[in-house]
Amino acid sequence: MIIVLDTNVLVAGLLSPFGPPGRILDLVLSGELRLAYDDRILAEYRAVLPRDKFGLDPAAIHELLAYIEIEGHLAVAAPSKVKLPDADDLPFLEVARAAQADALVTGNIRHYPAPARLGVNVLTPAEFMARWQVADSDRP
Repeated sequence: MIIVLDTNVLVAGLLSPFGPPGRILDLVLSGELRLAYDDRILAEYRAVLPRDKFGLDPAAIHELLAYIEIEGHLAVAAPSKVKLPDADDLPFLEVARAAQADALVTGNIRHYPAPARLGVNVLTPAEFMARWQVADSDRP
């Protein structure tokens, strides 16, 4: 299953490993989920994760980003004319569409109004985990 993780979910997963964002990150790191990304998304991850306020280990950040690049799904996304409340969110939507991702997981669902989603399934971490658990129970 391929997903796109908004930066806020990645940060939340690193800071609080026991909630839905942390569980999603566990699924990524175990290979159950693949992250779709492009250079814009990686650049945002690289800019945000090292911020002092998060207190994350620089070596761990480096390892995580290297893992995403190696094991993730590099997508080439065509530009979109969609207008979102925050234009910085557009790369996540474009990559999800280009990668035919199963979901774009975000903590800021309001930033992706339904009419502008380009057919992408946009879910909160809790919604994604609820669907994952249902799908997982159907697996042998």
